[in-house]
Amino acid sequence: MRRFCIVLTAAIALFASNALAQHAPAAGPYKVLKTAKVGGEGGFDYISADVEGRRLYMPRNGPMGQLMVFNLDTLEPVGVVANVAAGGAAVDPKSHHGFSTTKPITMWDASTLKVIKTIDVDGRPDGILLDPYNARVWVLSHMAPYATVIDAKEGTVVGTLDLGGQPEEGVSDGKGTLYVNISDKANIAVVDAKTMTVTAHYDVSSKGVSGGSGLSLDAKNHVLFAYFRMPSPTVVIVNAENGNIITTLPTGVGVDTVAFNPATMEAISAEGQGGGSMTFIKESSPTSFAVEQTLQTLVGAKTLVLDTKTGHLLTMTADYDPAPPNAPPGPAGRPARGPMVPGSFSILMVGK
Repeated sequence: MRRFCIVLTAAIALFASNALAQHAPAAGPYKVLKTAKVGGEGGFDYISADVEGRRLYMPRNGPMGQLMVFNLDTLEPVGVVANVAAGGAAVDPKSHHGFSTTKPITMWDASTLKVIKTIDVDGRPDGILLDPYNARVWVLSHMAPYATVIDAKEGTVVGTLDLGGQPEEGVSDGKGTLYVNISDKANIAVVDAKTMTVTAHYDVSSKGVSGGSGLSLDAKNHVLFAYFRMPSPTVVIVNAENGNIITTLPTGVGVDTVAFNPATMEAISAEGQGGGSMTFIKESSPTSFAVEQTLQTLVGAKTLVLDTKTGHLLTMTADYDPAPPNAPPGPAGRPARGPMVPGSFSILMVGK
């Protein structure tokens, strides 16, 4: 019996050391360049940027909800769209129209930050992206209809689309195809942007993953990076042309939105749980990938946006008081947390 316990203890120790080795922070070129404490009331979810207009958008929700706008280079405040409590925002750089995932959707002028109108939609607006292929805004919902498509110039609903499940992050190749991570089905929906039809579902359930979240794309080499939260945080790397799984790699806990930097050939994820981190995956070739660096950030920094002009990554978080006893867990299995510490909301700029 004593010998069995010794062997079991050794096996557990070996397993733990292997797990730590997989997720241990690796030294690398990226660091937190700047932290700007900007305060403001309300919860937060998605962060987005208008790279051409050099603005950073941070929607805040709750009773004091507003869309906070900052200079993308200096992180100085530019203004707000008041009384717009949303989870996400997107801007069309051609028409300079912005859209927030309120219900109804709020359309605003990206130059003046004045509300233009509201647009009635069904479902529960959550994620949002601007497809540059035909200047359409895709509003993603966890309830049917799973996607509502809006003409960015006119601000009119073009149509809706059943994606076959609950969508999380979507990405466009800029040439007429969108890909969407379907969180409750362990697959990636492939969408024809012109006809607004689903042409395929890339099933990755063979890898035992569930709880899909972020999705990024190497458009040049047709490689998708699909992130999953359970049973352990994993990125499934997929051939975007045929859905074949290339490989899988571990990531940090609490991934939400992600990005791919074509200038450096890196897939990057923000992880808000654990200690808070960013994981950088290097694509050496369309079939060769490795975790290059794990950078410590801050707890709660679970979404990011890439500034393709500078290569900087922007994320955001806040400090929270301890959760009260017996507090229920947060959404998507996130740990319980107490109220936000007033004035603690901050932006982090990451780069080399």
